[in-house]
Formats: sequence, structure tokens, C-alpha cells
Amino acid sequence: MSRIAKQPIVVPKGTEVTIQGQHVIVKGSKGTEEFDLHPTVTVEQEDGQLQVKPVTDQDRAMAGTMRSILNSMVIGASQGFEKKLELKGVGYRAQAQGNKLNLSLGFSHPVEYQLPDGVSAETPSQTEIVIKGTNKQQVGQVAAEIRAFRPPEPYKGKGVRYAGEEISLKETKKA
Repeated sequence: MSRIAKQPIVVPKGTEVTIQGQHVIVKGSKGTEEFDLHPTVTVEQEDGQLQVKPVTDQDRAMAGTMRSILNSMVIGASQGFEKKLELKGVGYRAQAQGNKLNLSLGFSHPVEYQLPDGVSAETPSQTEIVIKGTNKQQVGQVAAEIRAFRPPEPYKGKGVRYAGEEISLKETKKA
């Protein structure tokens, strides 16, 4: 069996997991997540833990994948996920207004990004964006879409980057 799938998922206090056949619902302090399991996998709940098991021995890889998804659901419902972005460049600014993110990224026009349901954005300063949500995949996708508006360029490093991301700068051509 997959080594990942062998590990139990610990359900923290205040988080409720409901299993209805192949449909799993996780309710926590940050929100509710729902997911339909792959038919080759079963989930058992006992003593505040979830155990993912494959139906046959050939479904080990899928059991590991489902275990990782369920673990992310439990963490998202109880703690939530967040990604931080930084804007580098003269005049690059961000401003959160409700479920919209207004970005000034050196284009001739401002970029307005509509946030999907379940994801929120904060701007602690004009050059920082914090994206929060309960769905790990959705938070990462929103961060990637915002970064794609102006990825860091290799000569000066200007653009939108993840917090802590290292950009290796190229040397300019010399005559």
C-alpha cells in the first residue's frame, strides 16, 4: 500500500467529518468542504481519525492521492490556507475592494481581478497581497493567475512574485 495512504488523518477538535458513501463533507471553523471520493477508495472514521484504504491492491496510488486531498480538506476547514504575493517595481500597487483586486502593474490600464467564491484577498501594504481560503487548490490557482499578469522578469526582477521566491537575475549584455 502507498506509504502516504497508510498514515491516518487526525481530525482536530471542532471539525466534523461526515461520510455518506463516497461523498465526504468536512465542517470546521473556517468553512465547509465537500468532495466525492474515487470509487476505488474507501474511508473509515474511528477515534477522531480518518483512514483511507484502497479497494484492491492495484489502487494504492489513488489511495495516496485521496488521502492527501482529504487531509487538505481537514486543514482548510479548521485552519484555512493562505498565499502571499509581493509586487516589485516602480508604481506597482495592489488594492483589495470587496471581492475584487485592483492591480497597477505598469500597463497603460489598471488590471481588475474578480476573486472566485470562497477566496478572499487582503492588502496589508500597497505591495503585498495575502490570498486566503479553505480550498488549497483554489488558493494556489488564484495566486498563480495573479502572478501570471506580470511574472518577474529576469533582468531587473520586476513583477509579481510569491513571498520568499528567489529570482536569479541575468547579466545584461556588454559591448
